[in-house]
Amino acid sequence: MLDLPGKIKSLIGEEKYLIDDVGMSDSSVFLFHDKVLKIQTISEESQNEYHVMEWLQDKLPVPKILGFERDEKKSYLLMTKAHGEASCSDKYLQNPEQLTVMLAEGLQMLWKVDISNCPFICDLEKKLQMAKYTVENNLVDMDDVEPGTFGENGFKNPDHLLEWLNNNKPEEELVLSHGDFCLPNIFLANGKVSGYIDLGKTGISDKWQDIALCYRSLLHNFDGKYTGKQYQGFNVDMLFEKLEIEPNWDKIRYYILLDELF
Repeated sequence: MLDLPGKIKSLIGEEKYLIDDVGMSDSSVFLFHDKVLKIQTISEESQNEYHVMEWLQDKLPVPKILGFERDEKKSYLLMTKAHGEASCSDKYLQNPEQLTVMLAEGLQMLWKVDISNCPFICDLEKKLQMAKYTVENNLVDMDDVEPGTFGENGFKNPDHLLEWLNNNKPEEELVLSHGDFCLPNIFLANGKVSGYIDLGKTGISDKWQDIALCYRSLLHNFDGKYTGKQYQGFNVDMLFEKLEIEPNWDKIRYYILLDELF
């Protein structure tokens, strides 16, 4: 039996659950029949997720909040289960063109949200402040970085990378950004995006933040990095063709490098 705050416990009752181990999040996620409980250490990100989800209820397909509690150390977010399947499922990876079309549409749906009254700022200045905190507190996971980021032909260490990021800031094209637009966080059904989850980094940011992480996630899901299973039929041009934009490789590299510090 989970040790939960009273309100959350009353909403769950004696329902059976499974533990979700998909994705790279350090939170604990419990899957019920029609609900999801996310437990994580209290942070700015966990608070942001709750408030962002509230704000997006009538704007995008995000889970509905059923309950939110916190104690001295942890937050407990109970929400409806996203409809459909994660875009990293075998069903979609076997159909790269269909998958890429739906993910491109998912990016465009985010960009169409009016940000004129959006209270959530996750721009580059904010991200670099957060990166500074992770670097100064030795929170960078050096076992989960891209090959070549650090070492002989890369950066000496996270401090060196942070210095480079501060000295090479690109001009931002501000939109509503998911902040972690990776395949496990985007659910699909009936040929379109049916749910955005893991919204702790969502807010106003550069559109290339999401493009970069979507590109990286597609690349690694197809090359077998996460599961060992490789899929055929994906090429790097497909995403940009579906978005009808020219790839800005400098920005893509910048935001992938920035994500190494989180």
